[in-house]
Amino acid sequence: MTLLVAGSDRVDAGKTTFTVGLLDRLDAVGFKPRAGNDRWFDHDDHRHAVEQGRLFGKDARRLVGAAPEPLDPEDVNPIHRLWRPSPGPGAGLLGKTDREFVVDRVAETYVVNDTVELPPEVREHLPVEEAVRVSSLAELNEVMANLHLVALDGIGRRIAEREPAVVESYSDVALPLREFEPDAVAVVEPTRVRVYDGQRYAKACAVASGGHEEGQLEQRVPAVVDLLDPIASVSLPALSSEDRKDPAAVARAYDQAYDELLAAVA
Repeated sequence: MTLLVAGSDRVDAGKTTFTVGLLDRLDAVGFKPRAGNDRWFDHDDHRHAVEQGRLFGKDARRLVGAAPEPLDPEDVNPIHRLWRPSPGPGAGLLGKTDREFVVDRVAETYVVNDTVELPPEVREHLPVEEAVRVSSLAELNEVMANLHLVALDGIGRRIAEREPAVVESYSDVALPLREFEPDAVAVVEPTRVRVYDGQRYAKACAVASGGHEEGQLEQRVPAVVDLLDPIASVSLPALSSEDRKDPAAVARAYDQAYDELLAAVA
């Protein structure tokens, strides 16, 4: 059984909190094939990893903290992107006017955006002198075909070998892996979760129109779920910060939502 947790909002949908409670309920390993954080908005989290000579985020750290076996964040998250704000009228390498990518970790390889100045802590702690460097979208797309997609295919095989497995998507992207068909899908947003049949959801992803995002075409959750009726919609209670830190507390609070999600597999 493989379950997908996706979010209908680009940030703060509640995906990771929902996922860690589900991991506790199932005694399962959770995977986040792609993730990212921002040097400005997530600075403490960013420094925590970079000063260890690593690049990962709090979502992957929470997933391995809820796992039934010892794991590192990199074990469940092969691709992590560091962003930084980009104020001003110009658009960066990816055509965004509000932020620009700084560096990707792809498995153990680093990919540096050569059009931006690297932050001092990145230059000091990460092996960027050995990194692959890109200075155009065409170069990034070529690197993604040779590195990123290989890493995603590798984590896809690992997910297929786990029973059960939970996959958390990133941002509001509908599917984080190619040719991936989960058994059931939870689309999380503030106050509720909607449950979908995995096969129907995957088919809707195939016909939904994608958008140019982060160097590749991706389907967004709102475009996909507009094509589907949910099997169930369950209200989610607000949780205290302490409860959100405790996977068992989340599992108790979201028990009805997990029941509906698992019933969709049967």
